[in-house]
This record gives sequence, structure tokens and C-alpha cells, in this order.
Amino acid sequence: MPPKLGELDGLDAEVLACSLWEDVRPCVGLAGLCDWRLGGRVSRRLRDGFFAGAAGEVLLLPGRPRLSFDRILLFGAGASGGFDEGRFRQVVEHMLAVIAGLCASVAVVELPGRQSDTIAPERAADMLLEAAARRAEPGIWTLVESAPARRRITEHMIEQRRRVRRSL
Repeated sequence: MPPKLGELDGLDAEVLACSLWEDVRPCVGLAGLCDWRLGGRVSRRLRDGFFAGAAGEVLLLPGRPRLSFDRILLFGAGASGGFDEGRFRQVVEHMLAVIAGLCASVAVVELPGRQSDTIAPERAADMLLEAAARRAEPGIWTLVESAPARRRITEHMIEQRRRVRRSL
């Protein structure tokens, strides 16, 4: 089940970050919800060629007053068909760097590939933690996930902790 902006409105965060594909229109996932709430502002940027969703691109939009976040960050994830773990890592590293560069310590994030379930939630969480461990201060991220995906991530993290304890 996709996220609902009403549920996100109550979260206290400076930044809302998500990714979008360069070859999927209309936008899906959190990017599509933001586009709707912002009155088509994302679609206009895509239509006028200002932003395409190509890997490495980032678009910063003001969130207020239509959203409860100060800033909206849209990260290009490239073509949906060529998305793999390597590109996931690149986009997540870019997200970490840009959010830190904005001096934002708290963010609500939809990880790349999760809007269309291209990457498993457990694997996405593992790779996020690996990338965050390489940074001095990664900040606090609230991940946008469906209830079943949240359960899978939680169960996976509990099992990972058990493995670590067993190895000690």
C-alpha cells in the first residue's frame, strides 16, 4: 500500500526525500503524492525539462505551506529497467550527502526502488545502514514503508542482532 501524505503530515522532520524514475510518468510513490499536493509542480519541472529524473539529479522544492516539511528533495534514480543495487547505493549516498549538506538532521525518506518494490525492504535497509555507517553523522531518517515492509525490516534487524550476539 502506498504512503498517505496525511500520515506523513504529523511527522516532525525538516526534509522529505524520495526518488523518481526518468522513464515512468506520472510519478509514482511519494514523488507522485508530493506532485499532487504541490499542485503539479513536479510534473511541470519534468515537462519543461528542468528536471528529468536521471541518475545523479536532485531537485529541491519548498514544502510549505502545502506540506509539513520545509524542503522536498527529489532524487533522480535513472531508468527503472536498469535499476540495480549499484544504482541504489549511488542514490542513497547522494541522499545522505545532500541532506547532510543542507544541515538537516531529521528527514522522512522513501528509499530508491522502494516505491515500486524493485529492491527488497530488508536489502534496502541493510544497504542504507552500510552507507550511513561510512558517514560521521548520518542524521535521523524515518523510512516511508508499507506496514508489511516495516514488519519485514524489523524482523530482519532483530535477526541480524541475534546473529551478532551469537558471534560474540
